[in-house]
Amino acid sequence: MEDNANYFTVNKETWNKKVIVHAQSEMYKMTAFKAGESSLMPYELKALGDVSGKSLLHLQCHFGQDTLSWSRMGAQCVGVDLSDEGIKLAEQLNDELKLDAKFVCCNVLDTSKHVSKTFDIVFTSYGVIGWLPDLKPWAKMIAERLKVGGTFYMVEFHPILWMFDYIDDQPKMRYHYNQDEVIYEEYEGTYANNSAKMVSKEYGWNHGLSEVINALIEAGLQIDYLNEYDESPYNVFPDLIKQENGMYIMKDQLFPMIFEIKASKK
Repeated sequence: MEDNANYFTVNKETWNKKVIVHAQSEMYKMTAFKAGESSLMPYELKALGDVSGKSLLHLQCHFGQDTLSWSRMGAQCVGVDLSDEGIKLAEQLNDELKLDAKFVCCNVLDTSKHVSKTFDIVFTSYGVIGWLPDLKPWAKMIAERLKVGGTFYMVEFHPILWMFDYIDDQPKMRYHYNQDEVIYEEYEGTYANNSAKMVSKEYGWNHGLSEVINALIEAGLQIDYLNEYDESPYNVFPDLIKQENGMYIMKDQLFPMIFEIKASKK
């Protein structure tokens, strides 16, 4: 991980800037969230069901809205994120909403160095694994933090989406589905506010489905299911069309937009 330290530093600086912008954006609907609206989407709610009384570790939690939404449902939550500004805001929200979630600022790959307890559920969602150069230590950490009989659940943007460069007006297929080399992008704004007065500088990595699945299997987890869907809960890609169910699809839908994996520790 030493070789990637500079990449993580740049990403952390960008995410610290994003926290301020995202907290004020329409996408994150902070006023509605504070008033009681859940930030969780249908897939994760259906997959995990009743979490009351269960312990839940949320990886790459940004500023904690999903963590706190699980907490509102009765889970005992710990959220982890790279951004200290994100964790600071998460803790403020936790206090303001009188919830009992805990938050830890660290690189997700270092979670086991900072969190020693084990959990009934480890959860992560939407735009998370692309920030990681290698999924094997990530999967190993997940297995370490899960109780025997515990559940790992992730819902994530499909790797085909990350084969495209979205910086110019028209998306261009530019990157390999399983690209080992780091991808650097620099652009104005952020996915939650394209006109924000900030520059996003980001290093990322592409991971195909086989890499995700095999990393989890190698770490000792049993895959319960893998599903792919032709829709996105977020309007973060060009020219998406909103459906009656609130989900977004492409005009010419030729590949899935998200996938979900549920796994267990036996």
